[in-house]
Amino acid sequence: MDKVTSYAQQLQTLVLLYLPRVLMAGVALVIGWWLIGWASRLVATAARRLDVSLASFLTSLVNIVLKVLLLISVAGMVGFETTSFVAILGAAGLAVGLALQGTLANFAGGVLILMFKPYVVGDTIESQGKSGEVREIQIFNTILVTVQGDTIILPNGATSNNVIVNKTAQNKGLVEILAEVDNATNLDELRSWALPLLQADEQVLREPAPQVAITALKPGGMTVAFRAYTPAGQNGPAQARLIEQLQRALAQQGVNSPVPVSHSYVRTLPG
Repeated sequence: MDKVTSYAQQLQTLVLLYLPRVLMAGVALVIGWWLIGWASRLVATAARRLDVSLASFLTSLVNIVLKVLLLISVAGMVGFETTSFVAILGAAGLAVGLALQGTLANFAGGVLILMFKPYVVGDTIESQGKSGEVREIQIFNTILVTVQGDTIILPNGATSNNVIVNKTAQNKGLVEILAEVDNATNLDELRSWALPLLQADEQVLREPAPQVAITALKPGGMTVAFRAYTPAGQNGPAQARLIEQLQRALAQQGVNSPVPVSHSYVRTLPG
């Protein structure tokens, strides 16, 4: 009976000692979590005024760092020895870091992308066989959105170490339409009506000027390229529109398709 009474007294002492700490730690955790969300939104708003590409990266970084610090502080309020906790966390971080080298490479890649700016939010890029508009540059990944509405997530490490094709950095896009025509087609006459047709489109730039050129010669015909530049992001709609106009114009001008060339072979029989 004395032992039960002793245990009850010890339990009561522990409850009286730690319950206020646990309650205060819980309140601090809830308020701190809310303040971290508010601070993250504040950082995102401020970063967007400086650099849209930097906003998502800084927001992710600040959010993670503040949450780790909050958890350490709450553990200290409850009564855990934070010095040992930080040491253990550091050792665990080293082990996790060795295990997650790819993730750290993605973090370093994100820093390099934000420093050297091979692309920014709003650019259309192609990398690792994927193409789309950059919507976010996060702490570990770059988020692309394609014209089909698909979301593509590119790891920053691989992206920063691979070839990046930035299709909007020069603020213009190329429209190139290929057509197979007969060898008898007069190229000067073709240019006389095709160039004004390209120049008449409202989205086609005057400089660089549109071009009509032969790109390949084939038996019975040749490949002609109709080239024009548009503002960045406008080349897709312009290409669809110009294909229809050129198809009608080729038919009206009587430009024929290549004539198939037949080959005859002579087989020599052994004497």
